[in-house]
Amino acid sequence: MPPLEPLSREERSTRFERRVADFLGKMEDFDHKGAEFERGRGGSEGGRNYPLLMATWKVAPALAAGCTAVLKPSELASVTCLELAEVCKEVELPPGVLNIITGLGSEAGAPLSSHPLVDKIAFTGSTETGRKIMTAAAQLTKPVSLELGGKSPLLVFEDVDIEKAVEWAIFGCFWTNGQICSATSRLLLQESIAVEFLDRLVAWVKNIKVSDPLEEGCRLGPVVSEGQYEKIKKFISTARSEGATILFGGSRPKHLEKGYFIEPTVIRDVNTSMQIWREEVFGPVLCVKTFRTEEEAIELANDSQYGLAGAVISKDLERCNRIAEAIQAGIIWINCSQPTFCQAPWGGTKRSGFGRDLGEWGFDNYLSVKQVTQYVSEDQWGWYSSPSKL
Repeated sequence: MPPLEPLSREERSTRFERRVADFLGKMEDFDHKGAEFERGRGGSEGGRNYPLLMATWKVAPALAAGCTAVLKPSELASVTCLELAEVCKEVELPPGVLNIITGLGSEAGAPLSSHPLVDKIAFTGSTETGRKIMTAAAQLTKPVSLELGGKSPLLVFEDVDIEKAVEWAIFGCFWTNGQICSATSRLLLQESIAVEFLDRLVAWVKNIKVSDPLEEGCRLGPVVSEGQYEKIKKFISTARSEGATILFGGSRPKHLEKGYFIEPTVIRDVNTSMQIWREEVFGPVLCVKTFRTEEEAIELANDSQYGLAGAVISKDLERCNRIAEAIQAGIIWINCSQPTFCQAPWGGTKRSGFGRDLGEWGFDNYLSVKQVTQYVSEDQWGWYSSPSKL
């Protein structure tokens, strides 16, 4: 039998195009759509800084999507979540739809990640815990969404109104006692205004009322636990030993002998290798560095393992938009810091996690998409030769 002559490139192309045309001609024989369905049982673990808020960010979209939910609140802040359970009973939410489990993470939280009957995990907390959850969930190829730590930058340019910018700088770091993953705790100042800006910053910080949170006018309360209190003091001590300057604060307020109170702390003379620049403190500690050019500011802003948030303050809106695009983070504020809206997506990049809470993005966390295709023609499919025609 003589060898077959190989097809030329043109002949191969023609044959392929004919086959594609034959197939496309049959496309009208099908009706297809995308369908969304609930994932099933959702496991949620919330943060200690906004325990009730974080719970509702996770539970509300899960229930709205038709899932049942198991919520494990922080062992340091569980009471408001138990109150949420009481509210659910009052409105006659059916038993078993929302389940709340309290306890230590290793005992109450970890089993959610590894349990085969929990179909999805949503977590807000530290990057270290997020890694453990990913590892456990990966054994079951279980989907996760993680909102983790941050070390977010605030870039301030020389054209700003200094008083307005100073207030945003202290609000962005000291709001909720610095216990916020999106805190803009790395302040980047354009060199030409640094001296004046820091003078005004210290004056504003000295004026912050540190007190029992139930006192009228309180603007800074205690941190959540003794362990966190000691951890923050260690961060400050290490910064000092590494050569940074404590411009203000760093100690217990003299008028508060009890409780886990730390003065709002401002640290300057920081370099990018210092622990205080690179690691999340989760307390009222602001570190400061200067820059000369926009390009340098962006480089410093992105010099982080985290990518949760970032902010820029300038009267030049074109510059603000350039920087908003250039900063590697999931949340960007322009001429402000920390406002959050339920309609807007919330989440980070890099080691700040992945997935989004809030808005339609948060709802999508608890849905899965399937393709449904129906053959609607009355004709034989006709791909194979029928035995009756042989």
